[in-house]
Amino acid sequence: MVPSRLLSVGPRTVFGGVGRWTRVAPGQLPWHAPPRLLSASCADLSKHQEPPGKKPLSEKKLKRHFVDHRRVLIRGGCGGDGVSCFHSEPRKEFGGPDGGDGGDGGHVILKADQQVKSLSSVLSRYQGFHGQAGGRKNCSGRGGAVLYIRVPVGTLVKEGSEVVADLSCPGAEYVAARGGAGGKGNRFFLANDNRAPVTCTPGQPGQERVFFLELKTVAHAGMVGFPNAGKSSLLRAISNARPAVASYPFTTLKPHVGIVRCDDHQQIAVADIPGIVRGAHRNRGLGSAFLRHVERCRFLLFVLDLSEPEPWTQLEDLKWELEQHEAGLSQRPHVVVANKVDLPEARAAVPRLRARLGPSAVALSAATGENVEALLLRLRELHRQHVATEPQRGRQPLRG
Repeated sequence: MVPSRLLSVGPRTVFGGVGRWTRVAPGQLPWHAPPRLLSASCADLSKHQEPPGKKPLSEKKLKRHFVDHRRVLIRGGCGGDGVSCFHSEPRKEFGGPDGGDGGDGGHVILKADQQVKSLSSVLSRYQGFHGQAGGRKNCSGRGGAVLYIRVPVGTLVKEGSEVVADLSCPGAEYVAARGGAGGKGNRFFLANDNRAPVTCTPGQPGQERVFFLELKTVAHAGMVGFPNAGKSSLLRAISNARPAVASYPFTTLKPHVGIVRCDDHQQIAVADIPGIVRGAHRNRGLGSAFLRHVERCRFLLFVLDLSEPEPWTQLEDLKWELEQHEAGLSQRPHVVVANKVDLPEARAAVPRLRARLGPSAVALSAATGENVEALLLRLRELHRQHVATEPQRGRQPLRG
């Protein structure tokens, strides 16, 4: 027998697709269709209703972009408004004013963080958190929370042409924009000659300032050389850093910092500066954008390509470019590194190089690791001299 629930007659309304209901006759009902089709249609409807959103860049993709300068507009949080109200209670006709004060706006603080390596994560605009308005019963509004902007260690903060902060130490802070003061409620204006004030003040706006952030890599030693001199290969040979290495010039497009660990548990930070060309101080090649990363290095490694004819002229050109960028930069303690001695023509040029520059030049091969230990000894010696002569700088947070 046919069940009675299948003998119902009359038109019915069924779900006919995404966002559409269809009225059909009893003989047209799809009894053979499995019930999962209805659930699938509902799933399609919910999927259709969700607008596709733009996915933010992942942290891995964000680290691919190296940014060493940024213009930032920062606004402090606005203060909350004061409230004008009076106490209301049964059998108490004159309760008096009880309007609370507004909360202060939140500050915006720049903070140096060792985990941040680039200014790519810094936005172009920041707005501090606003304070809440006051309430009844003399309740003050909640103050705005402090907004921290994490920047790399070595960030220089400029306002116009003036340097206002140098965040060269981990944890250093600078108050970029202060929040506005909260408004006063009418309770604040209560006096003997005014027992029922109705005056209240609005919250003050926060500071608005425009900064230019400039990143200068913080390292003990900086490797300076022309393109394809083998700086990245040398950094891979003396540290655990893994910059890209290829047989064409300008492989390195951003500074890389590697840590050289000595036997006495000392750590020396060595920066691989992108290749400098003749006329870099006039913004040729990669320009002077990366020359400023050498400014913080206390001693330098001039990496020369021994496979080139007359390699000692490279040292003169490199010192000239550094001196044109900043006076006295080329006079810092340095080591001359002659690379690529694994090539026959380069090994033949070592005696002539030392005759020109003296026996202190270190001839090595970053590809095979030949004589790399001599460079590590020289690095350790320069680091000891730097520690002995450099005064200990305090690490107190900077406050604007």
